[in-house]
Amino acid sequence: MDFTFNEDQQALRDSVSRFLMVEAAPEKLREIWQTDAGRSSELRAKLAEQGLTAMSVPESLGGLGLGDMDWSLMNQELGYFGIPDSLADTAYLACALLAALPPTHALRATWLPQIADGSARIALGHPVNPWVADAHLADLLLLAHPTPHGTQWHALTLDQVKHTPCASIDSSRRLATVEWTPTPQTLIAQDAQGQALADDLLDRGALCASAQLLGLAQRMLDLTVDYAAQRKQFGKPIGAFQAVKHQLADVVTKIEFAKPVLYRAASAMSQSEAQRSVRISHAKLACADAGWFSARKAIQIHGAMGYTWEVDLQMFMKRAWVLDAAWGDRGFHKHRLSHALLADDALLGPGATFVTNP
Repeated sequence: MDFTFNEDQQALRDSVSRFLMVEAAPEKLREIWQTDAGRSSELRAKLAEQGLTAMSVPESLGGLGLGDMDWSLMNQELGYFGIPDSLADTAYLACALLAALPPTHALRATWLPQIADGSARIALGHPVNPWVADAHLADLLLLAHPTPHGTQWHALTLDQVKHTPCASIDSSRRLATVEWTPTPQTLIAQDAQGQALADDLLDRGALCASAQLLGLAQRMLDLTVDYAAQRKQFGKPIGAFQAVKHQLADVVTKIEFAKPVLYRAASAMSQSEAQRSVRISHAKLACADAGWFSARKAIQIHGAMGYTWEVDLQMFMKRAWVLDAAWGDRGFHKHRLSHALLADDALLGPGATFVTNP
């Protein structure tokens, strides 16, 4: 199995990184987050021009037709630059859910082209997440309704729901509780099909959060390395002290060990492997641990000033904390992982790493 990203994938990642370095600088994000909406239509339009909103849309509907492996790279960049999660919610998660509907379903032809050109914002409600992100700006809400026979999915517009804002420690997040009533007119999938969509969305959402956490871990490490090179004590940069070097090296180790776990999970998702949920839970735990550890060491080296609004670190640190619990907290993913590992027929050991569909 080859985990090497091809030249096109690396070129796309590098071009997006250069674009975000200019268009999503921390000072610009602060200005956006202090607005009432917390979002910038201008930034979204520029992201669409870069092709990010069209990545997962099928080529027949105006998209690029890219998959989970490509998004494992892009979501790291979105995490690294602190881009609000509504972009991935629409362009990656909602797009995959709509694309999984029957080819003749009206929602596919209506909304996928709008996702591709960046004109649509879609909010997602899943039982694993108690709040809905960006509900206040959504052109369409795709909401799950659990039933004894499986999960129903309903498509609603903003005037069909009541949303109440919820505060978050992360200024980039716009969360809300959403009250709504399922009706036959809003129903788009149910029973086994609806449950399959819910399971697929949960796995893909956890994979998305994992990649963003890894990007956040790397950004916090880079910020801390820069700070350690500039901050001086006893006439020399604090980065010259062995104790600081060791802590930064520990963060690098966490990040590098999490990367192959993430890419293996993305491969499992793209190939619809039978054990993909186990791989993804492993990735969420590894990437969440890397994000949490990087934040802890960064705030330790920055000192208390790292938590203040003026310092960039707090933007990425707080986001890592909230993504730690998004799309299933650690307890949820540990339960899924332990259930698979302790099963009588569990495939364990190095020889089982690349087994796809046992």
